[in-house]
Amino acid sequence: MMAGQKSDTSGSARWVGWVTAVLAALMAFFLIVPLVGLVWRALTLPGTAVLDPNSISDAILLSLTTTAISVLLIILLGTPLAYVLARYPLRFKRLLTIFIELPIVMPPVVAGLGLLAVFGRRGLLGLPLAELGLTITFSGTAVVLAQVFVASPFYIRAAQSRFAALPREYEDAAAVDGANRWQTFRYIMLPYSRNGLLAGLILSWARALGEFGATILFAGNLQGRSQSLPLLVFASLVRDLRITFITALMLLGLAVVAFGITRWLSGLDAHETWS
Repeated sequence: MMAGQKSDTSGSARWVGWVTAVLAALMAFFLIVPLVGLVWRALTLPGTAVLDPNSISDAILLSLTTTAISVLLIILLGTPLAYVLARYPLRFKRLLTIFIELPIVMPPVVAGLGLLAVFGRRGLLGLPLAELGLTITFSGTAVVLAQVFVASPFYIRAAQSRFAALPREYEDAAAVDGANRWQTFRYIMLPYSRNGLLAGLILSWARALGEFGATILFAGNLQGRSQSLPLLVFASLVRDLRITFITALMLLGLAVVAFGITRWLSGLDAHETWS
């Protein structure tokens, strides 16, 4: 009787193992094969048009410039917000956190419409700015605002989690030694959180670099003015598919590098936390 039960259990375990392996392989295949297909098409697809050096250089320069400005704004504004959310007992903190992180799951078109509703010529802030002669839409400023809106929650979430994970004893010890809040933040909180903050920042940069939906709706697709690399991919669809795939491959390479660095930094941060 016991032998029969053991045999049935062993057979069920093997069956569950095979099903799990097959389902895992299917999911992995589905996630990996589009990347392989992208590389294959970029290398083999024939095309009649040539890659315009002006358009690609303009798009690269615009993307690097706007994402650099966006990252700087995210650091300056997102770090204090993450620290306040992590260390201060705010009322309605959960509700506030939901709204702050909502752009992560918000459809890009909705994000673009929201930015237009605020900064458009007839928007909440756009109308008074227009009366002062300032126009934000369809400009590099609009590209930066779109990137900050969709990318900053990734950094804020990572920074908030890292700040919250630090023991309160660090701040208490610094206070005993006579350190004020700024000194504690600068010499204790930031150094102990640097790897986690940097990982979140790189992830935000990668998200800003790949931003498309909100940008095209809020900033347009004007070469040299608001056409970033993702928008160049979209614009090249009507000219030549080979150009589209080559440009997309550039973005994929940058994303792989950024994600690899993020994973490496996260591993360092986890090692420092548990060591």
